[in-house]
Amino acid sequence: MYPVSIKGVLHTPDGEVVLLLNEREEWELPGGRIEAGESSAECLAREIREELNLEVVVGALLDTYLFEVIPSRHVFIATYNCTLTGPFTPSVSHEHKRIGLFAPDALPANLPDGYRQSIQRICKTSPGK
Repeated sequence: MYPVSIKGVLHTPDGEVVLLLNEREEWELPGGRIEAGESSAECLAREIREELNLEVVVGALLDTYLFEVIPSRHVFIATYNCTLTGPFTPSVSHEHKRIGLFAPDALPANLPDGYRQSIQRICKTSPGK
């Protein structure tokens, strides 16, 4: 059995993608581990509130896959489209080094492929993002 992590593709009001820099010096989507009794949407809304101090509505499932975080350590990832519901005034929690805002066509090199594919999937289905 693998740990489960729920991640969200969130755009700023200007259409940039919100990413967080982790301790492995990789960019990642906001989100985290699901807790007992939570739905995927509840988990992701809570995680984004904790990590960025932002309120979101969790939308459609984008993708699911098994991600090798480090050699021989896998996590099951589910990514969802998210929509900001309040002002975009993020503050980064202690869980990440910093926030990054990237144009969907200019994502950083140190972004794992699975996250990149989820971002590309939502950008293809939502022109103008």
